[in-house]
Amino acid sequence: MVIGRTGRRMPGVVATLLLAGTAALAVGAATPAQATPESSLRQIVPAPVKVTPRAGAAYALTANARIQTQPGSAEARKVGEYAAELLRPATGYRLPVSSGVTPRGITLLLVGADPRVGKEGYQLDVTPWGVVIRARGAAGLFSGVQTLRQLLPARIESKTRQSGPWTVPGGSVLDYPRFGHRGAMLDVARHFFSVDEVKTYVDQIAAYKVNYLHLHLADDQGWRIEIKSWPRLATYGGSIEIGGGKGALYYTQEQYKELVRYAGSRGITVIPEIDMPGHTNAALASYAELNCDGVAPPLYDGTEVGFSSLCIDKPVTYRFVDDVLRELAALTPGPFLHIGGDEAHSTTEPDFRTFMQKVIPLVAKHGKTALGWHEFVKTDPPTSAVAQYWGTTDENADVAAAAARGNKILLSPATKAYLDMKYDENTELGQDWAALIEVKDAYGWNPGAYLKNVPESAIRGVEAPLWTETIKDSDDVEQMVFPRLPAIAELGWSPQSTHDWDAFSKRLAAQAPRWRAAGIDFYPSPQVPWVE
Repeated sequence: MVIGRTGRRMPGVVATLLLAGTAALAVGAATPAQATPESSLRQIVPAPVKVTPRAGAAYALTANARIQTQPGSAEARKVGEYAAELLRPATGYRLPVSSGVTPRGITLLLVGADPRVGKEGYQLDVTPWGVVIRARGAAGLFSGVQTLRQLLPARIESKTRQSGPWTVPGGSVLDYPRFGHRGAMLDVARHFFSVDEVKTYVDQIAAYKVNYLHLHLADDQGWRIEIKSWPRLATYGGSIEIGGGKGALYYTQEQYKELVRYAGSRGITVIPEIDMPGHTNAALASYAELNCDGVAPPLYDGTEVGFSSLCIDKPVTYRFVDDVLRELAALTPGPFLHIGGDEAHSTTEPDFRTFMQKVIPLVAKHGKTALGWHEFVKTDPPTSAVAQYWGTTDENADVAAAAARGNKILLSPATKAYLDMKYDENTELGQDWAALIEVKDAYGWNPGAYLKNVPESAIRGVEAPLWTETIKDSDDVEQMVFPRLPAIAELGWSPQSTHDWDAFSKRLAAQAPRWRAAGIDFYPSPQVPWVE
């Protein structure tokens, strides 16, 4: 189902995503309804740095095609296998993967790329003989594969065999990201999402060149990760979600490691978050000794915030935090541990400062970099710490001061990037405390110039959070995330010079057939001229 223009779900209308779609980028390009194979090179989301169509040079993928990868590179081979997995279901072709550098079929190379592509960019060239993707690392090859899938017909997203032809328009793409951090957050604490549901989300965001998945693993309503040194956190604190109890609603450490591995195979680094000292009722309910009065509160299945706090003066608090961070760090190969820090309304300012000044060094002790919601910059963290701004205005003196000291800022303004906000007043799912956010609002800001007195050089990137107070399953996720996630992803990837709502809305519109082919629900915003 999708949400209609009134905000109500409409049965029988299915939309899908698993990747980015098509639509006109440049002035004078074809409209979605008139799109040709040549114009589809100008319909990529996120918009590339440079696109050069080449008439008469299209490549037809056929049953005897092969995928060749850089000889001697295990990483390139993995990306090649991933590409084959993407293309086999709809084409029905074998698409064997082997080492080689012949100019026929699909070739993934780690030599010859323009130095400007950096770690994540790529060059893609299409001739009548094949497609060659060049990069300087596996991440760049992976990004190039995401673009290749957008150049194929929309039915390539189908999970069942479809009829051809499978034509890729001739030309070339030179592409690399504006910001190195392009994230999406999934709150699995308010409502729990299974391993398979998270994997589905990973596949969906990877299609838009998102490279970080932030998992909000603990909150008042539930603790979602097994900690062996404190087992009741999961077995008791992870036994309920909003609305009541349902059983073992947490990831074992093996399941979490599988999620991390799977995300990594899609070019995505996982950032685990344990929010503290507030948002901790699930932990407090699990262990009485974490409470100042030694009495465990009941589990909580409501939606209020700001009422809980770890006991700042107890030594056991820091033993608990140290154990949790130690186990999470060992499970997480990525560089960050997110320690929350928002809405700690039940913690005094002096206690909040004391807590953060003790906890941030523990993150470093376990070989990780601290990331936290922007409130923690009031405690003067080291310049290595990254502040995630979620505020509702374009000015914050504490964040500006932190940026001036050298801290990097990750932007998630609630009025622009929060995917749980309603589209309009009639939207059934979501909330509206920050704003109503239509897709044009999600796209209509410049991360490099958004926060006053914070220069673009201080911006690490962007993240689109999805809080799940009202989000219960993957259908709900898709309805709130698409089409706004592609908008945020483009802000993080594409040059500011490509930023144009009219052009973006047409490119976004042409993704609808792809979403339908993949069977993923989306909100058909009346602001977008959707393609049937």
